[in-house]
Amino acid sequence: MLHFSGKSVSLFYLMFGWEPSYLLSGRGLLVLGRVSNLPTVWSNCLAAFVLSKGDSLGDLALLMLGASLFYLGGMYLNDAFDAGFDRQFRKERPIPSGDICEKTVWILGGLQLALGFVCFSIASQVPYSLSILLGATILVYNAAHKAVSWSPVLMALCRFVLFLAVASVGQAGISGSVLWSAIALSCYIVGLSCVARRESDGKFLSWWPCLLLLFPAVLAFLVNNGIYRVYGIAAILAYTGWTLFCLRDIYWKSPPDIGRGVSHLLAGIVLVDLLSIDLMDTGQVIFMACFFGAALLLQKFIPAT
Repeated sequence: MLHFSGKSVSLFYLMFGWEPSYLLSGRGLLVLGRVSNLPTVWSNCLAAFVLSKGDSLGDLALLMLGASLFYLGGMYLNDAFDAGFDRQFRKERPIPSGDICEKTVWILGGLQLALGFVCFSIASQVPYSLSILLGATILVYNAAHKAVSWSPVLMALCRFVLFLAVASVGQAGISGSVLWSAIALSCYIVGLSCVARRESDGKFLSWWPCLLLLFPAVLAFLVNNGIYRVYGIAAILAYTGWTLFCLRDIYWKSPPDIGRGVSHLLAGIVLVDLLSIDLMDTGQVIFMACFFGAALLLQKFIPAT
Protein backbone atom coordinates (compact mmCIF):
# COMPACT_ATOMS: atom_id res chain seq x y z
CA MET A 1 0.00 0.00 0.00
CA LEU A 2 1.17 3.53 -0.77
CA HIS A 3 0.15 6.61 1.18
CA PHE A 4 -0.80 9.96 -0.33
CA SER A 5 -2.22 12.80 1.80
CA GLY A 6 -3.12 10.38 4.53
CA LYS A 7 -4.95 7.97 2.16
CA SER A 8 -3.95 4.40 1.41
CA VAL A 9 -3.79 3.63 -2.31
CA SER A 10 -3.15 0.15 -3.72
CA LEU A 11 -1.01 -0.63 -6.74
CA PHE A 12 -4.15 -1.82 -8.57
CA TYR A 13 -5.72 1.60 -8.10
CA LEU A 14 -2.68 3.28 -9.60
CA MET A 15 -2.60 0.88 -12.58
CA PHE A 16 -6.29 0.55 -13.42
CA GLY A 17 -8.02 3.47 -11.68
CA TRP A 18 -10.32 1.42 -9.47
CA GLU A 19 -10.13 -0.37 -6.16
CA PRO A 20 -10.97 -4.11 -6.36
CA SER A 21 -12.02 -4.46 -2.75
CA TYR A 22 -12.44 -8.24 -2.90
CA LEU A 23 -9.58 -9.12 -5.22
CA LEU A 24 -7.96 -11.38 -2.62
CA SER A 25 -11.03 -13.48 -1.89
CA GLY A 26 -9.34 -16.81 -2.55
CA ARG A 27 -12.42 -18.98 -2.66
CA GLY A 28 -14.17 -16.49 -4.95
CA LEU A 29 -11.31 -16.77 -7.45
CA LEU A 30 -11.45 -20.58 -7.34
CA VAL A 31 -15.22 -20.66 -7.79
CA LEU A 32 -14.99 -18.19 -10.68
CA GLY A 33 -12.51 -20.44 -12.48
CA ARG A 34 -14.43 -23.69 -11.82
CA VAL A 35 -11.01 -25.10 -11.01
CA SER A 36 -12.49 -28.51 -10.23
CA ASN A 37 -12.77 -28.98 -14.01
CA LEU A 38 -9.10 -28.29 -14.73
CA PRO A 39 -8.13 -32.00 -14.64
CA THR A 40 -10.45 -32.52 -17.61
CA VAL A 41 -8.50 -29.87 -19.53
CA TRP A 42 -5.25 -31.63 -18.66
CA SER A 43 -6.62 -34.98 -19.84
CA ASN A 44 -7.62 -33.35 -23.15
CA CYS A 45 -4.05 -32.12 -23.54
CA LEU A 46 -2.50 -35.48 -22.68
CA ALA A 47 -4.77 -37.40 -25.05
CA ALA A 48 -4.15 -35.01 -27.96
CA PHE A 49 -0.41 -34.96 -27.25
CA VAL A 50 0.09 -38.75 -27.23
CA LEU A 51 -2.19 -39.29 -30.22
CA SER A 52 -0.11 -36.84 -32.25
CA LYS A 53 3.12 -38.52 -31.05
CA GLY A 54 4.37 -35.51 -29.13
CA ASP A 55 7.80 -36.13 -27.60
CA SER A 56 8.71 -33.05 -25.56
CA LEU A 57 7.58 -33.01 -21.94
CA GLY A 58 8.46 -29.32 -21.86
CA ASP A 59 5.98 -28.68 -24.66
CA LEU A 60 3.34 -30.76 -22.87
CA ALA A 61 3.82 -28.77 -19.65
CA LEU A 62 3.50 -25.46 -21.55
CA LEU A 63 0.43 -26.68 -23.39
CA MET A 64 -1.23 -27.77 -20.15
CA LEU A 65 -0.43 -24.41 -18.58
CA GLY A 66 -1.69 -22.53 -21.63
CA ALA A 67 -4.86 -24.64 -21.82
CA SER A 68 -5.47 -24.03 -18.11
CA LEU A 69 -5.14 -20.28 -18.61
CA PHE A 70 -7.48 -20.36 -21.62
CA TYR A 71 -10.01 -22.31 -19.55
CA LEU A 72 -9.73 -20.09 -16.47
CA GLY A 73 -9.94 -16.95 -18.59
CA GLY A 74 -13.02 -18.33 -20.31
CA MET A 75 -14.68 -19.17 -17.00
CA TYR A 76 -13.90 -15.72 -15.55
CA LEU A 77 -15.34 -14.03 -18.62
CA ASN A 78 -18.35 -16.35 -18.46
CA ASP A 79 -19.26 -14.84 -15.08
CA ALA A 80 -18.47 -11.35 -16.33
CA PHE A 81 -20.81 -11.73 -19.31
CA ASP A 82 -23.47 -13.35 -17.09
CA ALA A 83 -23.23 -10.83 -14.24
CA GLY A 84 -26.69 -9.38 -14.93
CA PHE A 85 -28.31 -12.82 -15.14
CA ASP A 86 -26.55 -14.00 -11.99
CA ARG A 87 -27.71 -10.97 -10.01
CA GLN A 88 -31.27 -12.12 -10.68
CA PHE A 89 -31.05 -15.90 -10.62
CA ARG A 90 -27.69 -16.99 -9.15
CA LYS A 91 -26.95 -14.60 -6.33
CA GLU A 92 -24.46 -17.08 -4.81
CA ARG A 93 -21.98 -16.53 -7.67
CA PRO A 94 -18.86 -14.47 -6.76
CA ILE A 95 -19.83 -11.23 -8.55
CA PRO A 96 -23.41 -10.77 -7.23
CA SER A 97 -22.43 -12.04 -3.79
CA GLY A 98 -19.73 -9.36 -3.55
CA ASP A 99 -16.71 -11.69 -3.37
CA ILE A 100 -15.08 -9.86 -6.27
CA CYS A 101 -15.96 -6.80 -8.32
CA GLU A 102 -17.11 -7.22 -11.90
CA LYS A 103 -14.44 -4.99 -13.43
CA THR A 104 -11.70 -7.08 -11.81
CA VAL A 105 -13.18 -10.21 -13.36
CA TRP A 106 -13.12 -8.65 -16.83
CA ILE A 107 -9.45 -7.67 -16.41
CA LEU A 108 -8.32 -11.03 -14.98
CA GLY A 109 -10.22 -13.01 -17.60
CA GLY A 110 -8.66 -11.05 -20.45
CA LEU A 111 -5.17 -11.37 -18.97
CA GLN A 112 -5.51 -15.12 -18.61
CA LEU A 113 -6.59 -15.53 -22.23
CA ALA A 114 -3.60 -13.45 -23.33
CA LEU A 115 -1.19 -15.51 -21.23
CA GLY A 116 -2.69 -18.72 -22.58
CA PHE A 117 -2.00 -17.47 -26.10
CA VAL A 118 1.62 -16.75 -25.12
CA CYS A 119 2.11 -20.26 -23.70
CA PHE A 120 0.71 -21.84 -26.88
CA SER A 121 2.94 -19.64 -29.02
CA ILE A 122 6.05 -20.77 -27.14
CA ALA A 123 5.20 -24.49 -27.18
CA SER A 124 6.73 -25.58 -30.50
CA GLN A 125 4.85 -22.80 -32.24
CA VAL A 126 1.23 -23.88 -32.13
CA PRO A 127 -0.25 -22.30 -35.29
CA TYR A 128 -1.41 -18.79 -34.50
CA SER A 129 -4.60 -19.52 -36.40
CA LEU A 130 -5.57 -22.27 -33.92
CA SER A 131 -4.66 -20.19 -30.87
CA ILE A 132 -6.64 -17.23 -32.17
CA LEU A 133 -9.55 -19.50 -33.11
CA LEU A 134 -9.57 -20.99 -29.61
CA GLY A 135 -9.65 -17.57 -27.97
CA ALA A 136 -12.32 -16.33 -30.39
CA THR A 137 -14.49 -19.40 -29.82
CA ILE A 138 -14.28 -18.92 -26.05
CA LEU A 139 -15.35 -15.29 -26.39
CA VAL A 140 -18.19 -16.08 -28.78
CA TYR A 141 -19.49 -18.81 -26.49
CA ASN A 142 -19.45 -16.54 -23.45
CA ALA A 143 -21.17 -13.71 -25.30
CA ALA A 144 -23.86 -15.84 -26.95
CA HIS A 145 -24.53 -18.89 -24.78
CA LYS A 146 -27.55 -17.34 -23.04
CA ALA A 147 -29.04 -16.10 -26.29
CA VAL A 148 -28.81 -19.07 -28.68
CA SER A 149 -30.22 -22.58 -28.35
CA TRP A 150 -27.18 -24.16 -30.02
CA SER A 151 -24.67 -22.89 -27.46
CA PRO A 152 -23.72 -26.52 -26.56
CA VAL A 153 -22.17 -26.73 -30.03
CA LEU A 154 -20.07 -23.63 -29.27
CA MET A 155 -18.89 -25.14 -25.99
CA ALA A 156 -17.97 -28.37 -27.77
CA LEU A 157 -16.13 -26.34 -30.41
CA CYS A 158 -13.92 -24.84 -27.69
CA ARG A 159 -12.74 -28.31 -26.63
CA PHE A 160 -12.48 -29.44 -30.26
CA VAL A 161 -10.16 -26.56 -31.18
CA LEU A 162 -8.14 -27.07 -27.98
CA PHE A 163 -7.63 -30.73 -28.92
CA LEU A 164 -6.43 -29.80 -32.40
CA ALA A 165 -4.16 -27.03 -31.12
CA VAL A 166 -2.38 -29.38 -28.73
CA ALA A 167 -2.12 -32.12 -31.36
CA SER A 168 -0.53 -29.71 -33.83
CA VAL A 169 2.80 -29.84 -31.95
CA GLY A 170 3.24 -33.62 -32.28
CA GLN A 171 5.23 -35.39 -34.97
CA ALA A 172 2.07 -36.92 -36.46
CA GLY A 173 0.17 -33.65 -36.22
CA ILE A 174 -3.59 -33.56 -36.68
CA SER A 175 -4.12 -37.13 -37.87
CA GLY A 176 -7.29 -39.11 -38.44
CA SER A 177 -7.15 -40.58 -34.94
CA VAL A 178 -6.86 -37.06 -33.49
CA LEU A 179 -9.85 -35.85 -35.48
CA TRP A 180 -12.06 -38.79 -34.54
CA SER A 181 -11.10 -38.46 -30.87
CA ALA A 182 -11.87 -34.73 -31.00
CA ILE A 183 -15.25 -35.50 -32.61
CA ALA A 184 -16.05 -38.07 -29.90
CA LEU A 185 -15.12 -35.54 -27.21
CA SER A 186 -17.27 -32.89 -28.90
CA CYS A 187 -20.30 -35.21 -29.06
CA TYR A 188 -19.93 -35.88 -25.34
CA ILE A 189 -19.68 -32.16 -24.57
CA VAL A 190 -22.80 -31.38 -26.61
CA GLY A 191 -24.78 -34.09 -24.81
CA LEU A 192 -23.50 -32.97 -21.42
CA SER A 193 -24.22 -29.30 -22.16
CA CYS A 194 -27.76 -30.05 -23.31
CA VAL A 195 -28.43 -31.81 -20.01
CA ALA A 196 -26.75 -29.02 -18.02
CA ARG A 197 -28.93 -26.32 -19.65
CA ARG A 198 -31.98 -27.97 -18.13
CA GLU A 199 -30.53 -27.35 -14.65
CA SER A 200 -31.16 -23.61 -15.06
CA ASP A 201 -34.24 -23.46 -17.28
CA GLY A 202 -36.18 -26.31 -15.61
CA LYS A 203 -37.49 -27.73 -18.88
CA PHE A 204 -38.30 -31.40 -19.47
CA LEU A 205 -35.22 -33.57 -19.91
CA SER A 206 -35.34 -35.49 -23.19
CA TRP A 207 -33.34 -38.65 -23.77
CA TRP A 208 -31.58 -37.81 -27.01
CA PRO A 209 -28.49 -36.24 -25.36
CA CYS A 210 -27.74 -39.68 -23.89
CA LEU A 211 -27.01 -40.96 -27.41
CA LEU A 212 -24.28 -38.34 -27.77
CA LEU A 213 -22.86 -39.28 -24.36
CA LEU A 214 -22.50 -42.89 -25.49
CA PHE A 215 -20.93 -42.09 -28.86
CA PRO A 216 -17.32 -42.24 -27.50
CA ALA A 217 -17.95 -45.82 -26.30
CA VAL A 218 -19.27 -46.87 -29.70
CA LEU A 219 -16.29 -45.31 -31.47
CA ALA A 220 -13.83 -46.97 -29.07
CA PHE A 221 -15.44 -50.38 -29.71
CA LEU A 222 -15.09 -49.92 -33.47
CA VAL A 223 -11.44 -48.82 -33.49
CA ASN A 224 -9.96 -51.19 -30.89
CA ASN A 225 -9.05 -54.40 -32.72
CA GLY A 226 -6.81 -57.37 -32.11
CA ILE A 227 -4.84 -57.27 -28.86
CA TYR A 228 -6.32 -53.87 -28.03
CA ARG A 229 -9.89 -55.21 -28.02
CA VAL A 230 -9.74 -56.62 -24.46
CA TYR A 231 -8.30 -53.41 -23.02
CA GLY A 232 -10.77 -51.38 -25.04
CA ILE A 233 -13.75 -53.33 -23.74
CA ALA A 234 -12.55 -52.90 -20.15
CA ALA A 235 -12.29 -49.13 -20.63
CA ILE A 236 -15.66 -49.01 -22.41
CA LEU A 237 -17.33 -50.83 -19.51
CA ALA A 238 -15.79 -48.41 -17.01
CA TYR A 239 -16.87 -45.41 -19.09
CA THR A 240 -20.38 -46.72 -19.72
CA GLY A 241 -20.85 -47.69 -16.08
CA TRP A 242 -19.84 -44.24 -14.89
CA THR A 243 -22.06 -42.52 -17.45
CA LEU A 244 -25.09 -44.59 -16.41
CA PHE A 245 -24.31 -43.86 -12.77
CA CYS A 246 -24.39 -40.13 -13.55
CA LEU A 247 -27.58 -40.40 -15.60
CA ARG A 248 -29.29 -42.16 -12.71
CA ASP A 249 -29.22 -38.91 -10.72
CA ILE A 250 -30.71 -37.03 -13.66
CA TYR A 251 -33.35 -39.37 -15.07
CA TRP A 252 -34.17 -42.01 -12.47
CA LYS A 253 -33.91 -40.13 -9.20
CA SER A 254 -36.99 -38.42 -7.74
CA PRO A 255 -36.61 -35.52 -7.55
CA PRO A 256 -33.79 -35.44 -10.12
CA ASP A 257 -30.42 -34.19 -8.89
CA ILE A 258 -29.25 -32.57 -12.13
CA GLY A 259 -26.43 -30.62 -10.47
CA ARG A 260 -24.78 -33.73 -9.06
CA GLY A 261 -25.26 -35.69 -12.28
CA VAL A 262 -23.81 -32.91 -14.44
CA SER A 263 -20.83 -32.45 -12.11
CA HIS A 264 -20.01 -36.15 -12.33
CA LEU A 265 -20.47 -36.11 -16.10
CA LEU A 266 -17.94 -33.27 -16.24
CA ALA A 267 -15.42 -35.48 -14.45
CA GLY A 268 -16.31 -38.14 -17.04
CA ILE A 269 -14.59 -36.06 -19.72
CA VAL A 270 -11.39 -37.69 -18.48
CA LEU A 271 -12.86 -41.12 -19.25
CA VAL A 272 -13.66 -39.96 -22.79
CA ASP A 273 -9.96 -39.13 -23.18
CA LEU A 274 -9.04 -42.47 -21.63
CA LEU A 275 -10.84 -44.26 -24.48
CA SER A 276 -8.62 -42.52 -27.05
CA ILE A 277 -5.18 -43.31 -25.65
CA ASP A 278 -3.00 -46.44 -25.78
CA LEU A 279 -4.61 -48.51 -23.02
CA MET A 280 -1.58 -50.82 -22.94
CA ASP A 281 0.60 -47.90 -21.82
CA THR A 282 0.38 -48.12 -18.03
CA GLY A 283 1.80 -44.62 -17.53
CA GLN A 284 -0.87 -42.96 -19.65
CA VAL A 285 -3.65 -44.90 -17.93
CA ILE A 286 -2.33 -43.97 -14.47
CA PHE A 287 -2.23 -40.28 -15.41
CA MET A 288 -5.83 -40.43 -16.63
CA ALA A 289 -6.90 -42.19 -13.44
CA CYS A 290 -5.21 -39.46 -11.39
CA PHE A 291 -6.94 -36.72 -13.40
CA PHE A 292 -10.31 -38.44 -12.90
CA GLY A 293 -9.75 -38.77 -9.15
CA ALA A 294 -8.55 -35.16 -8.91
CA ALA A 295 -11.67 -33.88 -10.67
CA LEU A 296 -13.95 -35.75 -8.26
CA LEU A 297 -11.93 -34.67 -5.23
CA LEU A 298 -11.90 -31.01 -6.23
CA GLN A 299 -15.67 -31.07 -6.74
CA LYS A 300 -16.07 -31.67 -3.01
CA PHE A 301 -14.64 -28.19 -2.39
CA ILE A 302 -15.33 -26.14 -5.52
CA PRO A 303 -18.57 -26.41 -7.56
CA ALA A 304 -18.02 -27.71 -11.08
CA THR A 305 -20.90 -25.67 -12.56
